[in-house]
Formats: sequence, C-alpha cells, structure tokens
Amino acid sequence: MERAFSNRIEAGRQLAEKLDKYAGREDVIVLGLPRGGVPVAYEVAKRLRAPLDVFIVRKLGVPGFEELAAGAIASGGVRVLNEDVMRAIPHADEVIEAVTAREAAELERREQIYREGRPPPELRGRIVILVDDGLATGATMRAAVKALRQGGAAKIVVAVPVSPPDTCRQLEQQADETVCLSTPAFFQAVGQYYEDFSQTSDEDVREASKSRNKNGIRMMNDVQIHARGAVLSGNLNIPEGAAALVLFAHGSGSSRHSPRNQFVARTLNDAGLATLLFDLLTPEEEATDLHTREHRFNIGLLAERLVHATKWTKQQEQTRNLRLGYFGSSTGGGAALVSAAELPHDVGAVVSRGGRPDLAGDALPKVQAPTLLIVGGNDDIVIELNEMARDQMRCEVKLEIVPGATHLFEEPGALEKVARLASDWFVSHIGAKSPP
Repeated sequence: MERAFSNRIEAGRQLAEKLDKYAGREDVIVLGLPRGGVPVAYEVAKRLRAPLDVFIVRKLGVPGFEELAAGAIASGGVRVLNEDVMRAIPHADEVIEAVTAREAAELERREQIYREGRPPPELRGRIVILVDDGLATGATMRAAVKALRQGGAAKIVVAVPVSPPDTCRQLEQQADETVCLSTPAFFQAVGQYYEDFSQTSDEDVREASKSRNKNGIRMMNDVQIHARGAVLSGNLNIPEGAAALVLFAHGSGSSRHSPRNQFVARTLNDAGLATLLFDLLTPEEEATDLHTREHRFNIGLLAERLVHATKWTKQQEQTRNLRLGYFGSSTGGGAALVSAAELPHDVGAVVSRGGRPDLAGDALPKVQAPTLLIVGGNDDIVIELNEMARDQMRCEVKLEIVPGATHLFEEPGALEKVARLASDWFVSHIGAKSPP
C-alpha cells in the first residue's frame, strides 16, 4: 500500500494549503487534538499565522478491544457515544461508566500537563480549526465538535489528513466545514498512511504549543476590577520577562471578546508586551447601551473606569512594576487620552485605533504620553476628527493612515498593519522585555 504522508509535518503542510483562505484572519484559532494532532496543527497554525492551542478529547475504548471506540469525552464534560458499538457490549452502561471515569481522570491530567496552569482559550465567536492526524470512527472529533458548539464557536472547521469516506461524510453533517485530504475506500488504521507514525509525547505537545505561542504567556481569566460599585471583568496576559503592560479601552462591545482587540493583543504578546483586555462597562450597562448608546459616549465614565483599572494594576504583584500604555478603540480612544492626562506619571504611551480622540476635549493639551493615532484611509470623517485632535496636543503625536482601510480595518492586511504599528510604538516608548 502506498503511504500518503511521510510524517505528520508533511501532512500538516499539505493540510494547511487547503486552508489558506483562513490565513491572517484575526478571528481564527487552530486547535490540535493531542497527542498526534498537535504537530499537524502546528504546521497549519504556522502557515495561517494563527494561534495554536490544544483541545483535550479522550476515546472511550471497549475493554479488551481498546482500539474500538464506544465513544469519547471532551473538555467541558461532553460525552459522545457510538450506539452501534454500545449495543454490542454486554452490560454496556456499567462498562462505559467505568471507562468514562478512568478517561476523565486522564483528561484532567493532560489539561494540567499541556496547559501548565493556563486556562482554555476564549473560543466564543471565533472560527475554530480542529486538527487531528487522522480519523477512524471519528468519535473523538465528534465529541470535540459538540463541545465547541456548546462553547459558542462561530464556525467549526474539521481538518484531517486521512479518514474513511463514511467518517468524513458524518462529520460534514456536524461541522461547518470538513477537509479530509485522503479518504481511502479500504481504510485500515491511521498509522497505515504514514511512513513515520512514531508516538507523540506529552513533552512534544507542550513544546509545539510553546514554540507557536513563543512567549510562554501566563493567563489569569476572570480578573475582576472594582470601580466605584462596578465590577469589571478582564483577561491579563503576561509574557515571560515582560517589562510593560498595555491596557485596552473600548467604548462599547465587550473588549475582552472583541476579535479585533484580541488579534492586536496577540501581536503585542508576541513582541513581549503584557496585555489587559477588560470590559469598561458592566453587562447591564452594555445591554442598556445597545438600545440607548448612552454609555459609549460617556467619556467621563469610561475614563474613570480606565483610571481605576490602571490603579488596580499598580496594586497587583504581577503588574505593579510594569510600565504602562493604553490601546483605545472607538470612543475608548478618547477615554484613553483623558486617563493619560490624569495619570501623566503612570502612562508612558497611547495608541488609538479608529478612535475618537476629539472626545477627550480639554484634556488633549494635557496629555504627556507619546500618542499614535491610527485611522483607516477611507474613514474620512474620523480622519478629520483625528487631525483636529492632533493639532490640539502638545506631546509627541503621530497620525498614521492605513490606505484603503475602513473604520473597522476589515480589509485584508489592514488589521495586521494596525497591530504592527501599535506594537512598534509601544516597544519603542515603553519597552517589551526586562533587561537581562
């Protein structure tokens, strides 16, 4: 029998070519199924310039015939059962409950080993590309798809180098898109289609994830910041050796979950900058604002919340010694400048993306932090408002216009340009790494 792939690396590169339409998109994340799926996923993530993480799924093997899957479990307590196999097992319920308990313990162990204390990535609203080195029954992949549906993924793409035709067809009914490079009619086992199908170790999985997300980011989910009766939720990401922290400010919409802000934050993390994405408005205020728009233009409220968050970082052991910068979007750009004017000794740099710095009003001449204003070339009204604000400022200030971009920078390559400009500005003015 002719081998389809020399090894998992080659398989991943071939698979990545079929997924090229997702390259450079801010809302894409690649998840590898450990262990063998992770080196394949690494190649996919590298070509797509997307973040890589692992998604833990455990097969429920039939005792005595472990290669035969009676089902699978996934992170989040999801279980999928193969009813045809279950009917053939004596005392199936008791047997599978025992197997489930054992595999759940192994799933938890792997979560701890692979993530090293990191929580799972935020998947809500994102395009998730699920990758394995091949499928047989597809039970593990079906469990993963079901779990991701429950987690709110916007689109689920299943991508594998090899699979039986019927398994691939089944997944086409469950996933939003399925890519199977090879679907041999007389399928035997996944390893039969690789020249080198050597076992992937736990250490291999950890190293693949670290090398793709190369700064060893420590995450603290559900950070809570108290600001005069309001409790603001956020995510704090700190690369090893970071010397500076960028706080994100957005006038409306949950900045923690904004795909655009998350994309920029990942770029800053890659440059060694810590980031704090948090919600300037409470969920109740967000719900009201959707109808009234009253909070997004309340620059005083937004700036007050940002000041509280800034002071909070100065009280935390992980962040108290980090130099600070602000990244503001939309009306958050105005709030960032008002806060920077109030905290001139704490804030070392400001970047505004498609922002409304004009809303900072009388605070503009008081800003001392070097400020970069980034506007889309086709966003005519906002360009004019940024020019007016720039002319009132007395600090170092630069206006960068991204050609062909509209207000949300949705055009190909536009947001990447924003992220690079912001990263360079912060690294230049507040630094990224602590000195050795």
